[in-house]
Amino acid sequence: MARICELTGKRPIKGSHIWRSGKAKREGGIGTHVTAITKRRFFPNLQRVKAVVNGEVRYIRVTASAIKQGLVVKPLKRTWKKVAAKAD
Repeated sequence: MARICELTGKRPIKGSHIWRSGKAKREGGIGTHVTAITKRRFFPNLQRVKAVVNGEVRYIRVTASAIKQGLVVKPLKRTWKKVAAKAD
C-alpha cells in the first residue's frame, strides 16, 4: 500500500542524513566538518481514520496535518444498538 495521503496527496520525499564531527567555533573549536552523507526518506504522518466520503462512511489514510486543517469530515457516533437475532 502506497504511503500517500488520500486528501492532500502528500507522499514520501527524499533527503539526506548528514553526519558532522568537530566542535563549533562559537564553543571554542575549529569548526564542524561533514564526514558522511547518506540518503534517506521522510514519510508523511499518515493516520487511518473513519470519515464520510461521498455520503458513505469508510476508512481513509490521511496525514495528521489534513486532520488538523479540518479536511476530514468524521461521521456521527452510533447511539443505537444492534437488534438481537431471533432463535426459532
